[in-house]
This record gives sequence, C-alpha cells and structure tokens, in this order.
Amino acid sequence: MIPRGYREEELVTNRASLLLYGGTEEERRAWAHEAAHHFEHEGALLEVRQAAELIEALKRPKGVVFVSDVSKLSYEAQGQILRCLLQEERPKVVLGVMGSADSALERGTLREDLHYRLHQAQVDLAAPGLREVLKKRWAELAERRAAKEAAQREAAQREREAASVRKPGTVTRLSPQQRKVQAAKAAPRKASRR
Repeated sequence: MIPRGYREEELVTNRASLLLYGGTEEERRAWAHEAAHHFEHEGALLEVRQAAELIEALKRPKGVVFVSDVSKLSYEAQGQILRCLLQEERPKVVLGVMGSADSALERGTLREDLHYRLHQAQVDLAAPGLREVLKKRWAELAERRAAKEAAQREAAQREREAASVRKPGTVTRLSPQQRKVQAAKAAPRKASRR
C-alpha cells in the first residue's frame, strides 16, 4: 500500500505547507520551530497570533509562518491563506488545528477547500510513537543550537580580545581608570631612577 501524501519527516524539512493537528499547542509550536530551523537562512519563524497579522505574514516570499489554531480564524482569513498557498513564491505555512482536522471540518470552523488543498500534507502529532520520536529530535536540535550559540559567543570573545590587543605603532585611548593604573606603575620606576 502506498502512503497518502508526505511523511512527517519530509514535511519538517521540505517547503510544503501543511496542516498540523493533535497534540498540544506547545507541541505544534515546537514542531513549527523545528521546521523553521531548516529555513533559518530565510528568517526567523513568524507566529501569527491575531488575524490582523496574517496579511503581512503571508506577504513574505520565504521563511516559515505558523498559525497555532487556524480554526479560530474567520473564513475570510482562511481564504487569504488559501490564496497564498496558490502562489509560487510564498513562505512555508504551518497551520495548527486544535483536536483533529476532521472534527474542525464537521464543526464548520475549517474551510473545506483549505483542508482539501492540504490533504496530502497533514501531520497528526497524536499518532502512536510520534511524540517519542519528536522529543528525541527536539532534544538533539536543542543541543546543536546550544553548541552553535556557544561557538558564536566564543568567536565573538576572541574577536573582542584580538581587537583590544595593542599593536606597535597604533594609538590607543586609555580610560581614566587605565591612566591611573599606568601612572601608578610609572611612579615607582621614576623613584628608583633617582
């Protein structure tokens, strides 16, 4: 049997927009952060919290836009998302839904055409075994980020230290505190020469 649509691990790394349901809001947000990590060169994750932010967010040509619960948006706002998905140059749109996508359809809080557009790009975070896999991946991602940030801090510190080294023939400005220290060091030398 051929699986329907993309696999979860493909969706986290490719440019396809998707519908993310099941699990908690925090788990959906963490999944979106992981997806954004793969596109960090295109900008940080942009989370849409209110319908007013949606239009500007969808104008981005790249990056990742996350809506934590698309069913809370109006049909008109969901239509704007649908129009964005039809464009060639657009961000990766990660749409979360509280509960299941089918129940949102039944309640009438999710547009059928939007659901249909994303029918091959859906991830159920409540699928058996997926939580454990995701927690492990997210822990590894956090370790890589921490190591990268530590290396960046270390490189910045080395650059600051290299910039502060006095090179022969250069003029260095001294702070008042540094002048006092140098004057104190020079005073014993003058006294010993006499």
